[in-house]
Amino acid sequence: MHDHPCACHTTNTARFGKQCPPRAAGVTDSFMLVRTARLFPLFISRHRRPFCTHSVRQTFRRSLGSAVATASRGLTSMEPLETAQDPEIPTNKPSPTPAEPSSEGMSPAQTDTTADKEKTPPAGLLPGETVFKEGKASILFPSANEVFYNPVQEFNRDLTCAVITEFARELLAQRGVKVVVPGEKERVVVSLSEETNEADVQTEEKNGAEEPAVTVTVGEKYEHGLRVLEGLAASGLRSVRFALEVPGLQSVTANDFSTKAAALIARNAQYNGVSHLLQASCRDASMLMYEMRGKKERYDVIDLDPYGSPASFLDAAVQAVTEGGLLCITCTDMAVLAGNSGETCYSKYGSVSIKAKYCHEMALRIILHSLDQRAAVYQRYIQPLLSVSVDFYIRVFVRVFTGQAKVKNSASKQALVYNCVGCGSFHLQRMGRKTSNGKHMKYSPATGPPVGPQCEHCGQRHQLGGPMWAEPIHDLAFVQKVLSAVSGNPSRFGTSKRIEGMLSMVTEELEDVPLYYTVDSLSSTIHCNTPPLLQFRSALLHAGHRVSLSHASKNAIKTDAPPSALWDIMRCWEKANPVKREKLSETSPAFKILSTEPSLEACFTVREDANPQSRKRHLTRFQENPQAFWGPKARAKTGGGISTDLQEKRKKCQNKRKNQITDSSHLKDYPCKRFKQGTCTYGDKCCFSHNLEQTE
Repeated sequence: MHDHPCACHTTNTARFGKQCPPRAAGVTDSFMLVRTARLFPLFISRHRRPFCTHSVRQTFRRSLGSAVATASRGLTSMEPLETAQDPEIPTNKPSPTPAEPSSEGMSPAQTDTTADKEKTPPAGLLPGETVFKEGKASILFPSANEVFYNPVQEFNRDLTCAVITEFARELLAQRGVKVVVPGEKERVVVSLSEETNEADVQTEEKNGAEEPAVTVTVGEKYEHGLRVLEGLAASGLRSVRFALEVPGLQSVTANDFSTKAAALIARNAQYNGVSHLLQASCRDASMLMYEMRGKKERYDVIDLDPYGSPASFLDAAVQAVTEGGLLCITCTDMAVLAGNSGETCYSKYGSVSIKAKYCHEMALRIILHSLDQRAAVYQRYIQPLLSVSVDFYIRVFVRVFTGQAKVKNSASKQALVYNCVGCGSFHLQRMGRKTSNGKHMKYSPATGPPVGPQCEHCGQRHQLGGPMWAEPIHDLAFVQKVLSAVSGNPSRFGTSKRIEGMLSMVTEELEDVPLYYTVDSLSSTIHCNTPPLLQFRSALLHAGHRVSLSHASKNAIKTDAPPSALWDIMRCWEKANPVKREKLSETSPAFKILSTEPSLEACFTVREDANPQSRKRHLTRFQENPQAFWGPKARAKTGGGISTDLQEKRKKCQNKRKNQITDSSHLKDYPCKRFKQGTCTYGDKCCFSHNLEQTE
């Protein structure tokens, strides 16, 4: 089973065999047999090849038989859910799905077509089951003690629905199909111009073209629509939301290697009334994608959200997505990507990560490098649409194209990074170089390195990281479309405000400037107080450089200014806010940097354009954690329940002293570590104990 923190995991389907509440009188056995027969296609994969081993197939058949037997005893659509017997089961029913349009105002042919659609009535709740609602989806869980759900990932799922909707709108518009989203009255363009403080909402100009002949909406199956695969679906929450909230879909395949999860996915599809769109699959995700590499069998959208690293699925994913298709990849192994384990990062992604202030953006560029490298093997290349670092994970949306000539540009899109361990200055070194030679492009190795043996600013050594993606990580035109759609229909998602704030910052970033500095790290290097963000940005603007913020870090500064200009500004700031230089070591980076006179006179007068519009409008950019342990959850146990190892590990090193010391005289109860090492120089004045018996 592919566990991941962004969906609700089930670990036990033994409850599927339990009795449901008694069915209402008058329901004939023949009718129940028909309902039972209708349930079988939900569990049958449409793929022709065998997908499980003999033992796994037997387990799936047992789960199938148990689930079908239970569903055949379930309530009919006319029976109310008997929830009073179990206080854990909520009494509110799921909202009606958009897949059931009203018959009013429809032609007889349309009414007949709607009536012919097979819509299985919602299944009744089993004893001990609970229902969780997110967006328009209502998901069944076997037990509250076996539910794996992380509310942080609601933003991830909302953003994915918004991105896929705009991708479908753009793709289907080329086929003359109009996409209709409930609550979206008229397309608007949100302008973050500098002239106004409020959003400048402008109606899109009509180009005089005729209205599309075909219109698709959410919940409807469109035969020429998008085919979506969620490779690691678990309970199917994300896939159900796709079926209910994304228009223009032909099918949604929710796959999971666990037979119990596949059975639960089928029940959730039936419960939400999307069985005509969503198919459950029980297969290995990589094998499923490898078998769908044919040009006529590829998926238009592939979503991978594993527990940890997606590295083992990337090779199959870049092959199984159609020409110009969309890959949605989540990485939650940030400890690896952020520099804690550079050697592990290289083994998984082919790149060495560095523990630096810009580690979160570098993590995005590492996964993009890995995707492009694996796609290039098959003469394919990627085009990033949106790449975000959120909370404890990163999420990238890329399109994949095929082209032998453009694949040759891959080397010039990658770069190594030289990072100074003393002052944090960094320099990029491209892996390749391309020059235009008339109608032809000439490719050659890059020349370097861009730095000497020691840092020119502080004299320290450099670390070498990468290679990583050095091109833009966003398509600003596409991001603007997503931002306009979310801003124009804020009631569509529960996290609309945060999506608007995040995407607004993305549109303000300098797309051609990789990585960033942070104001607090620059100040910490020379041991001075931190200059206000607006004053530092204004100093860069007065010096003639471009500057922007970054969505990946609150105090980030993305600028095209060289490191020498940054340190000149910090030297000018230190003169106005001097530090005690007599306390600085002659070998420290601060002493080396401050020993050099600045070559420019920085002006810290605040400029109007120094404050970006997203900051002026007080958009939700970096929200505070609403509760403790707001982050990744522990992996679900195979035998049932949720592992508490992660929670216990977090608490292990917290509050070691339950009774905090408020009186310094109590410190005599603790041994002096320096005395034990023979380095304590305080003697009897030391506040810790020098008792040899206590130190042993």
